[in-house]
Amino acid sequence: MRQPLARELTNLIERGRDRQLRLAVTGLSRAGKTAFLTSLVNQLRHAGLEARLDLMPVAREGRLLGARRVSQPDLGVPRFPYDQAMAALDADPPFWPQPTRGISELRLSIRYRPARRGLLRGETAELSLDLFDYPGEWLLDLPLLGHDYPGWSRAMLANAGEQRRALLAEWESVAAGLDPAAEANEAELANIASLYARSLQAAREAGFANLQPGRFLLPGDLEGAPVLQFFPLPALKDYDDTRLAKLPPDSVYATLAARFRHYQQHIVRPFYRDHFRRFDRQIVLVDVLGALNAGPERFEDLSQALTTLMQSFDYGKRSLLSRLFAPRIDRLAIAATKADHVTPEQHGNLTSLLEALLAEPLQDLRYADVPVKALSLAAIRATETHAVEHQKQRTPALRGTTLEGEEVLVFPGEVPSQLPEAEFWARQGFDFRAFRPAPREGGALPHIRLDAALDWLIGDKLR
Repeated sequence: MRQPLARELTNLIERGRDRQLRLAVTGLSRAGKTAFLTSLVNQLRHAGLEARLDLMPVAREGRLLGARRVSQPDLGVPRFPYDQAMAALDADPPFWPQPTRGISELRLSIRYRPARRGLLRGETAELSLDLFDYPGEWLLDLPLLGHDYPGWSRAMLANAGEQRRALLAEWESVAAGLDPAAEANEAELANIASLYARSLQAAREAGFANLQPGRFLLPGDLEGAPVLQFFPLPALKDYDDTRLAKLPPDSVYATLAARFRHYQQHIVRPFYRDHFRRFDRQIVLVDVLGALNAGPERFEDLSQALTTLMQSFDYGKRSLLSRLFAPRIDRLAIAATKADHVTPEQHGNLTSLLEALLAEPLQDLRYADVPVKALSLAAIRATETHAVEHQKQRTPALRGTTLEGEEVLVFPGEVPSQLPEAEFWARQGFDFRAFRPAPREGGALPHIRLDAALDWLIGDKLR
């Protein structure tokens, strides 16, 4: 017990001295969390050498000396697979690192020269930066804590649009025949839960984001467990709370409701309590371009998912005492990823669209006086900017290699600066392709505005 106790005491002292920071990299599936974390570590490791971090004053002024990986505080959490990610990017041909399949952590010790006066010449300081990554699918479960089973069940069906409903059709045709008052049949419930899970996976492949329960998409060691064998019950639309309360404990309704509560209390709540509430700062990564490319229903689905999700996070300022004993997220970045998939003059529109997409949560955060910054970035730039001349006019374009290995020169299209209206979807065409990473020869990874995100998230601790 002595070593864990000593480790906790050291962490407490470091937090009291404001020399330790816990940063959560948050985002829904395919937003680019693994690429972001890999590039973040790579840039700090190469600080002062090949890294281009001009938007960080500590780097621009030559005070950022570098970073190294050190032992993480929680020895029970897997280490973020940085080396494996870099091996993927250095392969021939390069490919994107595998997405996260469980929670992981990595601690960096960042060394720098403070800019404050009164210090001895050449004196250096260190900041311990704890980085956390976890599957985007898990995030989708946090809003479940605000529901009971009947409310969640009705909401899942009421909020499904036409295209999403089509993907649910096979499951719904079977689930609609279930009588909430009938005696539960374990094999039947397992089969219907499997159909529901397959419909969620199909929806994710089709570009939808607001998918619950998230662990159905990435069950891990819970696969086959009864806790993952519940689903919305269509017939609940005909039942009020009084009638539900009279159903027997072995009924279909009571069985599904009990599994839903167990999922809340034993899967979702421990993740929120043990990990999410411990974060100091957070960056939320959003694949705006992917949703824009997928069409209006999926774009609206992303908006709903993000709005609901942001309500689950614990934001607010804090004093030294609250920092030690009741952590809350006190600085937030919201980033539209894959900015290298559009031409540079569209980056401003991409940021504006992100702010419009999250207008209500951003208003609440600013009302609470929580520092928040919206930006667009590419954690690992996969394209190069070119200009195509046609009839004496120069048109911006991108050159890159598709995932299939085809070299292309494209103009992806214009990004709207505000939420698109119906006529926009009818007339606008996009070509937001997916690109493989560009080959490189060692050194720092190319990026777009990752240094701006870094400065916002940790720059105040490196003064």
